[in-house]
Amino acid sequence: MTDVAIVGAGPYGLSIASHLRARGISHRIFGAPMHTWLTQMPQGMFLKSEGFASDLYEPSGRFTLGAYCAEAGLPYADIGLPTPRETFVQYGIEFQRRHVPDLEPVDVTGIEPAQGGFRLRLASGETLRARRVVLAVGISHFAHMPEELAGFPAELVTHSSQHPHFDDLAGREVVVLGAGASAMDCAALLVGAGASVRVVARSAAIHFHDGAMKLPRPMMGRLRAPLSGLGPGWRSRLCTDAPLLFHAMPERFRLLVVERHLGPAPGWWTRPMVEGKVTYHLGQRIETAAEAGGRLRLDLVGADGTRGRVEADHLIAATGYRPDVRRLRFLSPELQFRTAGDAPVLSRNFESSVPGIYFVGPATANSFGPVARFAFGAGFTARRLARHLAGRRITAPAEDGVGAAAAPVWRNAG
Repeated sequence: MTDVAIVGAGPYGLSIASHLRARGISHRIFGAPMHTWLTQMPQGMFLKSEGFASDLYEPSGRFTLGAYCAEAGLPYADIGLPTPRETFVQYGIEFQRRHVPDLEPVDVTGIEPAQGGFRLRLASGETLRARRVVLAVGISHFAHMPEELAGFPAELVTHSSQHPHFDDLAGREVVVLGAGASAMDCAALLVGAGASVRVVARSAAIHFHDGAMKLPRPMMGRLRAPLSGLGPGWRSRLCTDAPLLFHAMPERFRLLVVERHLGPAPGWWTRPMVEGKVTYHLGQRIETAAEAGGRLRLDLVGADGTRGRVEADHLIAATGYRPDVRRLRFLSPELQFRTAGDAPVLSRNFESSVPGIYFVGPATANSFGPVARFAFGAGFTARRLARHLAGRRITAPAEDGVGAAAAPVWRNAG
């Protein structure tokens, strides 16, 4: 039996574990460190967030991305210099080595209710019980594939999360579906790998971010658009500074803000990598898709009704992620969660409608706002959840009728 089991070892899981360790809270954490970043984010991409907003969070606040880069002799700037994915992964792994040394790099394959909490099954064959479970599963389970593309073999259609590199598509004709950061990252890296690239998107234009921000910023610029961990702007600043205020807003308002604020705009650095090098089919959607002679045939229709056709060797759906608790197959059907927009409804302390199970990271955006979709949100999450889990102690229930007054257990502190 452990007090807390953390499932997932990305920025959120590692940050939370480091805070629990500092508070002396009994816990175990499972998963390969930075697994999603290593296996589902392409080599050569850059983080959208600025350097100062790309930290993992341990209680002292000293081991930042900037501190790591200084130690390792890697380029870094708080603002204006995009962070390579490889640097961020190396930083996360070093963070784990120093601040979460007890990480167990094994997958959790099942979670079900049990006496005094929950029973977890591990891929190693071990089972254990935990009084509370923190699901820090990131985005890896939530890749969204449009209906019209479902069912095609992986030789023809894949999601962007299936491509840590694009070497296997060199010399081939590839369609990238989407207009956001993931789509432009894929397009740029495909061009670099030697593929012929077309971009198909419903959007009438690709809305790249403005160029690199420069410091110092003029006073009027700072007043009109204060800087935040999500970028400049008062709305973004409110999202980072007041996630509990966001939580208190009506559900309909929260869902609308999460849908519309901070869409997946491509980074400014991708623009010169794609312009003049890819063919755009903008303002168009896929009406039908079919296999034809080992290739993919796409019939497109524009907003004005015009039609066209594109053929390619492969299509990459850069269509993002949609948190949906039903896709967490390792959760027992006995665990029924209240949801809003398929994401779990959470308390102010990240607790779901199943007492003792907590969600953190992107799955919590509908409750705490857009900040939860970025690594920057791990700071607020780790501090608040650790305080909550360090609430008052009670006597543990008897386990199999023996030792009723044994180990302490942590109760919700509200």
